[in-house]
Amino acid sequence: MLKSDDLAKLLLRLGVGFLILFHGLTKITNGIDPLIGMVTAKGLPAFIAYGVYAGEVIAPIMVIIGLYTRPAALVIAVNMLFAFFLVHMGQLSSFSRSGGWVPELPALFLVGALAIFLGGAGKYCLGTPYNN
Repeated sequence: MLKSDDLAKLLLRLGVGFLILFHGLTKITNGIDPLIGMVTAKGLPAFIAYGVYAGEVIAPIMVIIGLYTRPAALVIAVNMLFAFFLVHMGQLSSFSRSGGWVPELPALFLVGALAIFLGGAGKYCLGTPYNN
């Protein structure tokens, strides 16, 4: 029987990593001024907005290549919690016309990042397999 746990971990890492990285690349391209406005509107210091680069650029790259995967996945999860706090708190009880939960994408990223954190990188990684 085919043992596919490591392949499943790789697919999860690539899916979550690349999809979040696309969000980060958009912020690199367009800047984070709107995010700075959201952060300061909540009474937080503006420099916290720059953490989005860690959560949506650096951490996803590390998850994709499988280097310090668990800590990087935890950074992504914290980034998604900030996304809920800054953007999606008013949407927690909202559903779209098609029946989906409005903040389902950040929720899926959060759950995916937590799954990577708990499961690790698997053997297809640049770090130490199973301890990464």
